[in-house]
Amino acid sequence: MSQMRLNPLNGRWVTIVPDRQRRPNDFVPRDHRMELDSDRPCPFCAGNEEETPPAIETTEADGTWSMRVVPNRYPAFDGDDLFAVHNLGPVFVKAEASGIHEVFVYTPDHDGGLHILDDAHAAEFMFLLRRRLVEHAALPYVRYTQVIVNHGSEAGASIAHPHGQILGLPFVPGEILDEERAFARFAGGSLLETTIEAELAADQRIVIANDDVVVLCPFWSGVPYEMMIVPTERQSHLQHASDDSLAAVGRAIRDTIAHLKGALGDISFNLGVHTAPHQHTGEYQWHVHVWPVLVTQAGFERGTGVMINVVPPEEACQVLRSVGAAV
Repeated sequence: MSQMRLNPLNGRWVTIVPDRQRRPNDFVPRDHRMELDSDRPCPFCAGNEEETPPAIETTEADGTWSMRVVPNRYPAFDGDDLFAVHNLGPVFVKAEASGIHEVFVYTPDHDGGLHILDDAHAAEFMFLLRRRLVEHAALPYVRYTQVIVNHGSEAGASIAHPHGQILGLPFVPGEILDEERAFARFAGGSLLETTIEAELAADQRIVIANDDVVVLCPFWSGVPYEMMIVPTERQSHLQHASDDSLAAVGRAIRDTIAHLKGALGDISFNLGVHTAPHQHTGEYQWHVHVWPVLVTQAGFERGTGVMINVVPPEEACQVLRSVGAAV
């Protein structure tokens, strides 16, 4: 029987519909055709550095670069104007899309990926993000920084080479405002600390757990095989986390994607880091979301904002745990 579950982070309901469930091998692997362009060199591969704007930051290993951050050639947010709203009429309101839009090439290997980073590289992945967020936080026109990884064309990637994006925004997105309100409403402790305690006790949706980090398929998963990565060290901002905690989250991201790849193959996914807004001082706990792109949002989801999940998170977790961190 279908059931509704409340997502306490954003206050929205999701619907779990197991009768419409698809088996893991019924999900189609991602389509590579839109990502193949033999007419031009990959701008993110080693040796093609001239294909991108000059690097903002480079990390080296073994005499060559291992990660690069470069400006996006086609930024969604650009400029240093402070956020200002302009009323053009009774229902016409606009503001300049000031901010920063960076591309984070986290491996020189065109066929690499998050799932095969070694421990040192996974840690440095997070350390570099911390440095970028520290720099963004110092800018008066950046109020929030969103880190994303889109893997596969179905997830929004336009270039196959593994990379992420770091966007410094002049406003705080509604999703983060909803989460801030959820943490503020949760009396008596941290929302995510309580979630971890409850999930560990239930032991139905835990994919990975150790002293530093917990990876789970949330009770309120809105899409099949959704996962959330929560560090046990409680910090509002990613950039305030300790080296050990960041390194543990880096390894957990790698292992989470490896579990996903082992269970479902080379599917598309979105990864998003949620951290407190830069000037935030209230209750919050930074965390990471992984949303596999296995089904298409239809009219009901777009019309109501209510997600339909055809794979209960309890069953998704069983599949993910059974394959281990296979690569």
